[in-house]
Amino acid sequence: MEDKLERILHLLDSLASESARGIPILVEGRKDVEALNALEIRGDVIAVKTTGKNLLDQLGEVEERGKGEVVLLMDFDRRGKELTKYLTLCLEKMKIKPNTVLWKKFRSLLRRDVKDIEGLPSYIETLKGKIGRI
Repeated sequence: MEDKLERILHLLDSLASESARGIPILVEGRKDVEALNALEIRGDVIAVKTTGKNLLDQLGEVEERGKGEVVLLMDFDRRGKELTKYLTLCLEKMKIKPNTVLWKKFRSLLRRDVKDIEGLPSYIETLKGKIGRI
């Protein structure tokens, strides 16, 4: 359990490093943005599904930022997987590199324990409580 927590924290550090380099992070919704803020991931975090705009408009805004890469961090469920595939195709057509490495690592590490980004902060707190690191 402690090993799992360390690996999650390491992935979060990697995510924070990407963000600090100015790489935008795409998540599904507003609560996912709030969860990353709670985990002290700052920077350009973009919710692609909750702004009232359609997905293509959102991708247009991503393109306007002029970044050659974005980190995709969708939820870990079936819909999140499908959205990741769709966004990957769209971004590649726009000549923007979709980075899914961290998403894949989180997904395989968390498996069925956490289904979405918004559940990550409470899951980390639960793990810390179980191993006495609060």
